[in-house]
Amino acid sequence: MSPVLDTAFIPPRDREEVIRNAVWESMVAVDIDHRPPAEDISVRIGLGAVGPIKICSARATAVTLRRTARLAREDEEPAVTLGVQMTGSSLVVQNGRECLLRPGDCAVYESIAPYTLLFDEGVDHRFIRFPRAALALPDRLLRDITAVPLGSDNPIARLAFTYFSQLAVSDELHQGVYADAVVEPSIELLRAALASQHGNSSVAKGPLEATLSLRITHYMRAHLADPDLSAARIAAAHSISVRHLYAVLSRSGIILGDWIRNRRLAECRRELAGPTGRLRTIAAVGRSWGFVDATHFSKVFKQAYGLSPRTWRDQNHPRSSA
Repeated sequence: MSPVLDTAFIPPRDREEVIRNAVWESMVAVDIDHRPPAEDISVRIGLGAVGPIKICSARATAVTLRRTARLAREDEEPAVTLGVQMTGSSLVVQNGRECLLRPGDCAVYESIAPYTLLFDEGVDHRFIRFPRAALALPDRLLRDITAVPLGSDNPIARLAFTYFSQLAVSDELHQGVYADAVVEPSIELLRAALASQHGNSSVAKGPLEATLSLRITHYMRAHLADPDLSAARIAAAHSISVRHLYAVLSRSGIILGDWIRNRRLAECRRELAGPTGRLRTIAAVGRSWGFVDATHFSKVFKQAYGLSPRTWRDQNHPRSSA
């Protein structure tokens, strides 16, 4: 995501007004109280969108954002914003609750009710704004879940943090067919995180099933280097049968064995061509990505890329003739 606002290029006397206009026009109307004087205000904002989902990635000096009762009453496009804390900490206050967010945490707040966001240590945050209607969650559930930290004790929230923090800065996912493809999974993932955090199993069931393929592939990427990554282990991690696992992956066009092998090979290929490609043996590189048999690794590598791992490494790291 390319920054569209950087106060380094804005005269100090104009910074507060420029920042206010950018935030109001692109995300939401809020009162903005900067802690430092105008000449010390530093703000860097990147903006993007994925279909109806608006995205803001921000780094800034200390600031407080307030959505007043008047601004909330005037809201013509009700929205739910997911705040994703990257570094430092922040405080979210809404509906009589307040929650402290630390790195890896996230929380939601609604535009139709007053809220306060305090960034006393500065801002390193992702803001992902969803149309309230698109989430299709009960009003009571949304009121109960605002200003509640979605943290490490919720595995779906952990996935949401990783997914949305990457979505916010991935320019290629904000364009064309890729943007169209991630809208529904993004909405369903947030629905699943909120419903599961709330404990409403009947509401959570739909989005949990809808995001199952996404959660499975995320798990496989995280455990790609494990030699014992298998259908049985993946299914057990998601409390489903192996048969259900294959059915879910099939609907996403994924053949499990091919998916794991191809991505392991791609990682080996990248490592062998990288700056540390000669620091380990070829067999050791293969083992580090789950290929425990060196002969098998060389065979499948050549089948995939048309040359052996050794030849590939030599092409990228020619030995000195001296």
